[in-house]
Amino acid sequence: MTINEQPSDPATAPARPVALITGVGRSIGIGAGIARQLAASGWDIAFTYWTPYDRRMEWGAEDGAAASIARELEEAGARTAAIEADLTGPDAPIRIFDEAEQRLGPVTALVLSHAESVDSGLLDTTVEAFDRHFAVNTRASWLLIREYGLRFRGQPGSKPGEPGASAGAGRIVALTSDHTVGNLPYGASKGALDRITLAAAHELAHLGVTANVVNPGPVDTGWMNDELRDAIAQGTPLGRLGTPQDTAHLVDFLCSPQGQWVNGQLLKSNGGAAS
Repeated sequence: MTINEQPSDPATAPARPVALITGVGRSIGIGAGIARQLAASGWDIAFTYWTPYDRRMEWGAEDGAAASIARELEEAGARTAAIEADLTGPDAPIRIFDEAEQRLGPVTALVLSHAESVDSGLLDTTVEAFDRHFAVNTRASWLLIREYGLRFRGQPGSKPGEPGASAGAGRIVALTSDHTVGNLPYGASKGALDRITLAAAHELAHLGVTANVVNPGPVDTGWMNDELRDAIAQGTPLGRLGTPQDTAHLVDFLCSPQGQWVNGQLLKSNGGAAS
């Protein structure tokens, strides 16, 4: 079903909950993998992307990625809303939620997979880079979680995929990293994100919302060279790198009724790779 098609009988069609996923700008990225998995599990998908970020990274922007990802999700039965958003702006979360709600309805699950990530260490990180990392990875995440909490109107008890799915089925999942050496602003801003998300597990519990952090470990989405790829695979007990699908399966579980007892946790999904 495409975004413009309607069920044959809207009155009897089962409700699909809405997931808002940030950082879905590249078809091989973790965000896109999560979007595909949740769409296959019965969610409608709003997602954000920011092409200028990819353009300034060494992998470059993927032309038409947002439209291509949206088509894939629609083919899986999801209604979609692709939203281009610069998360350095403090008003971006309000605009994102406004557009997602107008196009798809209330958001049941918020998945934070966006990131500003530019390598630099203690001695060579600039104030500008430090501030930009915290604006995107930390402040924007806090504001997105806050906006979600302000708008969520669930009642404890129902499950994702059931009629009235927004009630008691709230989910927040944030992706993090434990990388710090040579990656100071990224690692520090992600560490702050962890604390904000884990606080939400307690402060939003009265809404029927769970909040967890997932560390996906080393996932090659085009940023690794052959030497690094081989070294990480050899240092991982399972002998391979992570994939977007590995992360997507865990996020899917956390967003499902079966995952509702997991709350306030920082979960490592890294194949046993050393920290």
